Amino acid sequence: MTEYEQRQIAEAIARAERRTDAELVTVLARRADDFPYLPLLWAALLALLVPGLLHLWLGGIGVNALLLTQMLTFISLCLVLRQPRLAAWVVPSVLRRRRASGLARQQFLELNLQRTAGATGVLIFVSEAEQHVEILVDEGIDRHLPEQARAAIVARFAEQVRQGHTLQGFVECIEACGELLSEHVPPTHARNELPNRLVILD
Repeated sequence: MTEYEQRQIAEAIARAERRTDAELVTVLARRADDFPYLPLLWAALLALLVPGLLHLWLGGIGVNALLLTQMLTFISLCLVLRQPRLAAWVVPSVLRRRRASGLARQQFLELNLQRTAGATGVLIFVSEAEQHVEILVDEGIDRHLPEQARAAIVARFAEQVRQGHTLQGFVECIEACGELLSEHVPPTHARNELPNRLVILD
């Protein structure tokens, strides 16, 4: 995101925090993990399988030819499956979502959202490659903010990420959270414990 776009997010956070005691932090990850071992695993499995299939179908292939086929299959697939678009196909979606969710929880702790006064930390997390959106809240927010309301905001934001409108999604999500939080966790005093800037993980 450009500096101007990041500033729009920071301004949206500042506006939201004027209406609530909650401390909002936003994180954008390009991807949760590269999963470098999975393309290698698939390449190895297919390299073991292809020579056997060739032998069954064609028959009469010598051992040297089968070994050469196996080696070329492995090298070719290693190179091909390391391309980012193809690599995404060999990673199960459940694993990608789990890794993205794990990264969100890691960021919640690393950015000290669990240490705010009154336990009012709110993390809005996006991992673009996995199209994963998550809103994590500390216990001071969790007991006041309905889970259903958060789920609706996340679903809307996730759809915007899928359409490539991540900036718009962030701003709308922050505004929606600000509106909800102003009802359930209204401001009692002015404070700004955590930075409003967008945290970008490359």
